[in-house]
Amino acid sequence: MTTEVAPIVTRRLAAQEPWTLQSYLSDGGYGALRKALTMPRQEVMAEVDRANLLGRGGAGFPAGRKWSMLRKAEPVYLVVNGDESEPATFKDHLLIERDPHQIVEGTLITAYAIGAAQAFIYVRGEFALGLERMIQAVEDAYGHGVIGANIFGSGFSVDLVVHPGAGAYICGDETALLESLEGKRGFPRIKPPYYPAAIGLYGAPTVVNNVETMSNIPWIVLNGGDAFAALGTETATGTRMFAVAGRVNRPGAYEVELGKNTFRDLVYDPKLGGGVRDGRELKAFVPGGASSFWFGPERLDFSLDESKVKGEGGSMMGSGSVIVLDDTTCAVRAAWRLVRFFHKESCGQCTPCREGSGWLEKIMRRIESGHGRPQDLARGLLAVAVAAQHDHHLSPRTLHPAPGRVVSGDVPGRVPGPRQRRRLPLWLTWRRAPSPSPSTASRWWPIRARW
Repeated sequence: MTTEVAPIVTRRLAAQEPWTLQSYLSDGGYGALRKALTMPRQEVMAEVDRANLLGRGGAGFPAGRKWSMLRKAEPVYLVVNGDESEPATFKDHLLIERDPHQIVEGTLITAYAIGAAQAFIYVRGEFALGLERMIQAVEDAYGHGVIGANIFGSGFSVDLVVHPGAGAYICGDETALLESLEGKRGFPRIKPPYYPAAIGLYGAPTVVNNVETMSNIPWIVLNGGDAFAALGTETATGTRMFAVAGRVNRPGAYEVELGKNTFRDLVYDPKLGGGVRDGRELKAFVPGGASSFWFGPERLDFSLDESKVKGEGGSMMGSGSVIVLDDTTCAVRAAWRLVRFFHKESCGQCTPCREGSGWLEKIMRRIESGHGRPQDLARGLLAVAVAAQHDHHLSPRTLHPAPGRVVSGDVPGRVPGPRQRRRLPLWLTWRRAPSPSPSTASRWWPIRARW
């Protein structure tokens, strides 16, 4: 059963209008900021380091260590990544809508700790209500005197800007987000040399942290890093939010203790997922968002520990989204829909990703429509190898099901074969175009596509 611990980042979500300044102040809001401003910057960073707070955006890099890696230069910038765009991931969305002041306070404490005089909160543009409440929270915080010059008479000054994104999934990548903030197209930067801690926003050292990561900072400052590290296990400290989606009775965002709980708890605990819908059997689940490798039911008892999921399972907890597939779900169709999303959202900067994801989408569509061929599995693995972001497109385990498993069709036990549906062939007409420059070779261009 799920371990019972007091929630940290979600404890105020059920309060009356928790997004307002009045509600936040009535619950001790900005008290952690007052305390932090009386502490040396290094001590604030040390508390976060002792907490071993892993980033909640997907990479799982320790926040305290990231702060300490900043290049010694001025100015320093802080950017909060609220561009949550992956399918079935909605935990940051909930925090932005319901408790924006908690994010603002965590941002201000972090800015103080790293010595940043300018901070940005980048919010996905489609979060209309969340964006409105975040902007209002920042305006109210300015009016209350917790943002601006000489905060609480401490001599520390900082400005905070809320920046709406334009709906590009790729801007969830920290370097693509920085490009977008600078007014450019959201293309990821090459690392090295463009690690944000060294060459970030406007070429200055920059810390990029996730919304949920920022929401943990006030609690850590008030209660101490050791208290946070006492929750969970040595390699997975504190609590974390998980967005449980798919074929469960109670889909939603839940905060649970890391390390001491399992995926089985998330799916079957009556207070969490509530079990698989209609009493069906669980076929598979996605442990960390659409870009993670899928798990079968035999791994339900894996603990919620990034080192366990990655080391023994070969997947990741990623964005914190757990998607459940039951025995009525067509795994091929689900995989095709995810691949289609990533192909559509590819920024197109790198040819392997742009082309490889397209190959995968066509192969999965052909298999899904009942016209798959044995060589499609080998071609799919080739496309996975070609795609620069192959982990984000399709797992090789999806392309190589276990012996005897059905790879085509919705009915369990059905022998794979053609579906009773109209085939959708694709014709392409090609022409050879002359080279625009003597230094480059001519190439073939598609001039007409017809279904």
